[in-house]
Amino acid sequence: MRFMVMVKATRDSEAGVMPTPEEFAAMGAFNEELVKAGVMEAGEGLHPSSRGARVAFSGQERRVIQGPFAQTNELVAGFWIWKCASLQEAIDWVKKCPNPMRTDSEIEIRQIYSAEDFGEALTPELREQEERLRREVQGRAGGG
Repeated sequence: MRFMVMVKATRDSEAGVMPTPEEFAAMGAFNEELVKAGVMEAGEGLHPSSRGARVAFSGQERRVIQGPFAQTNELVAGFWIWKCASLQEAIDWVKKCPNPMRTDSEIEIRQIYSAEDFGEALTPELREQEERLRREVQGRAGGG
């Protein structure tokens, strides 16, 4: 199973406050542990929402909303993609994580859909397209 593990934003992260060298080192050690265990597939921090945008959809209309966005506790400041045997394993890893913020913080864990989750809606043709696109993306990531 694959999971997106999201570090929720705080006032500090939205203000662009950078981690200290000690905080970077602690998170680096945790990431190293994840990689050695074969859990971490990707992970990145995100710029504050003031540097982002949202696109709202209503039928054929598209409306761009420039950041910053008001509800800090609903924003994502960073993420990982993990491969774990279960939600409980992902929870266990998060519990080992150093606090990603200087203040109280929260990390959300959400399972990523796999092709099997879509059943008959994902026709053989669509499944082949998905697999082809995934191979192409992986080839680019690997320098191929």
